[in-house]
Amino acid sequence: MVRDRRLDAGRAAERVAVRYLRRKGLRIVARNVRLPSGEIDIVARDGDTLVFVEVRCRASGRWGTALDAIGPAKQHQVARVAEAYLTRHPASACRFDVVGVTGDVVVHIEDAFRPDDRAFARTW
Repeated sequence: MVRDRRLDAGRAAERVAVRYLRRKGLRIVARNVRLPSGEIDIVARDGDTLVFVEVRCRASGRWGTALDAIGPAKQHQVARVAEAYLTRHPASACRFDVVGVTGDVVVHIEDAFRPDDRAFARTW
């Protein structure tokens, strides 16, 4: 039951994020990309740049913002999925954004993190 509510909240936050990103002029390429190494919530294009977007939601800021949930382990996992995605869909440039939805507030951080793992293949 709690898991169902979390999934519903996550899906709703992703819909909010998609609308927000479209209003900002990004073109949505894919949603919920699942690969053996994990999942990316949204893949978008901002001009020539391929944008990997992680979406986080919280009902309130009581336990921190939605953005607080994107720690180093999650960043590493998103980078691994992006690397796999880029081998199939090469791009000239890419970046990693985070969209946080807390209640009615949407926060978009462009270029929120960069993979610092030397093994991240720069196939783009």
